[in-house]
Amino acid sequence: MFTPSPSDVRRFFCTVYQKSRAGQALEAIEIIASGWMDEHPEFHAELADLDAALLAIADRSGGEGNAFLHLSMHLSITEQCSIDQPRGIRQAVELLTARRGDLHQAQHEVMEELGQMIWNAQRANCAPDGAAYIDAVQRRATKD
Repeated sequence: MFTPSPSDVRRFFCTVYQKSRAGQALEAIEIIASGWMDEHPEFHAELADLDAALLAIADRSGGEGNAFLHLSMHLSITEQCSIDQPRGIRQAVELLTARRGDLHQAQHEVMEELGQMIWNAQRANCAPDGAAYIDAVQRRATKD
């Protein structure tokens, strides 16, 4: 399993941002990441300064969002849907997207459930419960 460090994650996103803005060729995963960056102009200043992004790892004060975590979650959900893992996530996200009429908004809701699943697993010191995650996303897609 690939487990990048916080520095690796920040380098990846900052490099993709720079390549995208310079019109350089992007790899497939970079194209996806760049698309999510485009959806979040509020992160552009942070993405444009790798040195500051690396320094901020140790200097994270509470209350502010983490652009790199946020973009990583977008990327994770996109990948989950592309391979339908956990099984059923693709359909659940498609249903939620249809219900909301917007993939970006749907992904933000899925992020809440993904974060909850990870938090629950860490708290219980057990494997993430993919079935509960799918159920939670499906509930969002079917409730009024």
